[in-house]
Amino acid sequence: MTITSEKHTHNNRITTALLLAAGTGSRLFPITKDAPKCLTLVSEKSMLERLVTNLKDQGFTRLVIVTGYKQECIVDFLGNQTDGLSIEYVHSPLYKTTNNIYSLWMARNSIKEPFVLIESDLVLDTSLLSNMVYPDKMAVAKMQPWLNGTTVTINAQNKVMQFQPGTTEPYTETRYKTVNIYSFSLESWQEVSKKLNQYIEAGNVNAYYETVFTTLVAEKTIAFDAVSFDEKPWYEVDTILDLAEAEKLFPVATEEEVTYALY
Repeated sequence: MTITSEKHTHNNRITTALLLAAGTGSRLFPITKDAPKCLTLVSEKSMLERLVTNLKDQGFTRLVIVTGYKQECIVDFLGNQTDGLSIEYVHSPLYKTTNNIYSLWMARNSIKEPFVLIESDLVLDTSLLSNMVYPDKMAVAKMQPWLNGTTVTINAQNKVMQFQPGTTEPYTETRYKTVNIYSFSLESWQEVSKKLNQYIEAGNVNAYYETVFTTLVAEKTIAFDAVSFDEKPWYEVDTILDLAEAEKLFPVATEEEVTYALY
C-alpha cells in the first residue's frame, strides 16, 4: 500500500486528541483490579504515559479523555497540564453498561475542532502518528493471522472503500485491519456526531463506533485516507497474552539507550 502524496500545511495540522479510556479492562484482570486498563505497564511504562508522550512529541496541545472505570486514577496520574499539553476529562457514568460508541458520543460537546481519536490500549512508535495529524485519516495495517476484528478494503487512490466486521470467512481481496486511530475534520466530526445521536437516541449504546463509520463511508458522507502502520511497531493490548507480545515489541530501554536519547 502506498501513502498518499497529498500536500499538508501547518495550517491544517491537528493539535487536539481524544482518548477513550472508560472501559473496565476485564480481560486484563487481575491487573486491572485497582486501576484502569490504560495504566497497565508495558515494559515498566504505562500505556497512558506512552501515548501522552507520543502526543506531546507530535505537537498536540489539547487532550480530552473520556473516563469511566477508576477515573480518579487517571486524573491523579495526569492532572490537568503536562509540558504544554492541556488535559480535560469527560466522565461516562454508564461505562459498565455501554460500549465505545457511547464514549465517543459523550465527547460531542467537548470537541468543536478537528481532532485525532485514539483508543487508550494502544502501544505504538511515536513516528506512526506523523501522518495522522491531518484531517480525515485512518490508521490501518495489513491483515495478519494474529489480528482480528474490523477490517477495511482500500482502492488504488488509498481511500477506504468499505468496512467489514470481524470474520473468519475466507476472502480474496486484500484487507487491512483498523488500528483504532482516526482523524476528523470539523465537517466529518459534525456528520459523525449526527449519526451518533441517532444511534444513542435509539438505545444502541452497546455498539462499536465503527458501526457509525461503516454507515457514513458507505453513504459517502465521510471519507478516510488510509495511513499504513506496517513499517513501525504497534500493538493493541486486550489480554495478558497481548501484554506479553507488546513487551517483546517495546522492551525496557537499556541504560546506554537512555543516555544516547538524552544526548
